[in-house]
Amino acid sequence: MSNPLQNFFSRHAEKTFRPKKNHQPGTGRFNLHKQAQASLNSGLDLKNCVALPPDEKLNDWIAVHVVDFFNRINLIYGLVCEYCTEETCPTMSGGQRFEYMWKDGVKYKKPVNLPAPKYITLLMDWIESQINNADIFPVDADVPFPKNFQPICEKMLTRLYRVFVHVYVHHFDKLGLLGAEAHINTCYKHFYFFVTEFKLISEKEFEPLKEMTDKLCR
Repeated sequence: MSNPLQNFFSRHAEKTFRPKKNHQPGTGRFNLHKQAQASLNSGLDLKNCVALPPDEKLNDWIAVHVVDFFNRINLIYGLVCEYCTEETCPTMSGGQRFEYMWKDGVKYKKPVNLPAPKYITLLMDWIESQINNADIFPVDADVPFPKNFQPICEKMLTRLYRVFVHVYVHHFDKLGLLGAEAHINTCYKHFYFFVTEFKLISEKEFEPLKEMTDKLCR
């Protein structure tokens, strides 16, 4: 049976904000990715889909999902990026109460306010560089993950969540016009159940979408 979520993203694949990152075929992580996708496509409860499979290592499971969520959220933002400009979104925010500042420790050593499209471009560039760094995401299964792997992923997932916040608060009407609402909600629920299952994002980060999350996920 075809999966509506998969079909939707396939139809809109050309709109992805960044090129899709692929898992290397033949690796354990590629197999985990396929297993995760099969669970999603089977219609299983999303809470059950995120559980760590028996005999699998948590870091491998997290690595697979970080890449998959990066791809999904890139596509989601790609659907609305033409409407997200420095004029329409002069700050990276989630409503009037929540504003996000950028800091990468290299070019931006102190937190700075940036327009949302600039913030999200830097965010996606930064995450892509982390994923491409073999010292953080080892390609060889015999090479261990670094000791700080989970904290790095927590930061990546936290920043990706802020893209959800911005899109939901400022551009959700555009997603509705595209007929994407149900599909984006499914992506959000999958993301939320995963990061809460393994406590990868601080509870305070969920505050901007708390009311929506309570309706969708509880």
